[in-house]
Amino acid sequence: MIFVQGLQSLGLPYAAAWVISQAIVIVVLMVLLLVMVAFILLFDRKVWAAVQMRRGPNVVGAFGLLQSFADLLKFLFKEIVIPAGANKGVFFLAPILSATLALSAWAVVPLDDGWVVADINVGILYLFAISSLGVYGIIMGGWASNSKYAFLGSLRSAAQMVSYEVSIGFILITVLLFAGTLNLSAIVRAQQGYSMFSWFWFSPLFPMFVLFFISALAETNRPPFDLPEAESELVAGFAVEYSSTPFLLFFLAEYVSIVLMCAMMSILFFGGWLPPFNIAPFTWIPGVIWLVLKIWFFFFLFAMVKAIVPRYRYDQLMRLGWKVFLPISLVWVVLTAGYLIASGRIHG
Repeated sequence: MIFVQGLQSLGLPYAAAWVISQAIVIVVLMVLLLVMVAFILLFDRKVWAAVQMRRGPNVVGAFGLLQSFADLLKFLFKEIVIPAGANKGVFFLAPILSATLALSAWAVVPLDDGWVVADINVGILYLFAISSLGVYGIIMGGWASNSKYAFLGSLRSAAQMVSYEVSIGFILITVLLFAGTLNLSAIVRAQQGYSMFSWFWFSPLFPMFVLFFISALAETNRPPFDLPEAESELVAGFAVEYSSTPFLLFFLAEYVSIVLMCAMMSILFFGGWLPPFNIAPFTWIPGVIWLVLKIWFFFFLFAMVKAIVPRYRYDQLMRLGWKVFLPISLVWVVLTAGYLIASGRIHG
């Protein structure tokens, strides 16, 4: 709104001022997000190295801080190799679609009170739709590569993402019942209280947080559920025929989705931008800082799981999603609704 008023003072009409201000906000958000992804990637490698008692990246820049940017330059300037039998149009469209969808999901994520590109009342439905469409980029990439390894990897990924989206959907329903809204900013405000014990993790929703965390690992193809990219079985899966910038876009989409899942855990269960205690000096720190710290904490958990948990077999992965998580999440929806009706918070 401040941007709009400033641009209007320059003589621009309201519509043009609003479009320009939104474009500025989107560009700033994308730049900050991409920079954070670069350092989160370095953090991932550092944690993995520490668990294995190695140094990790430590050559490019002080303590290896510029390693991700060196990798970026390498990907940008490498030759793009296209398989002879590939469908070139779909082959290039697939990584662009994946990266675009992953970045566009952040349009409804509130970074602080009022700090959101699109504060829509159906923010969770928007995120659910975007994550569902993300499957198409992987399927297109695997099919267009004209490789059996890539095609099998894309089919695995599609089955895996669809399977765990079902349980994530029921988990989100339990949060919606507690908050009474689909708006992500309103969900954070519903957790407002004197301390972190008013957040949804400290409630009957704690088992749903655990299920959401594990489902997020599977949804983003993170270890131990990285079967679509299993090098020992599929030679890097759906991206095996990709190189240079197209591979970078797939890689970027994966890590942006991981950061999004960390943000969703922070917003849905851990108070989003709210401080752990609603007193000074905690309230002196801006809300966006608290959200970023929570995102980094959950990504640390993701990195530790990658370092210490062995990979699942594919039949174990499917059984966990359909025979364990789905029944538990469905039963918890019923129990949550019953609890809220019994406590008088909602009326049956």
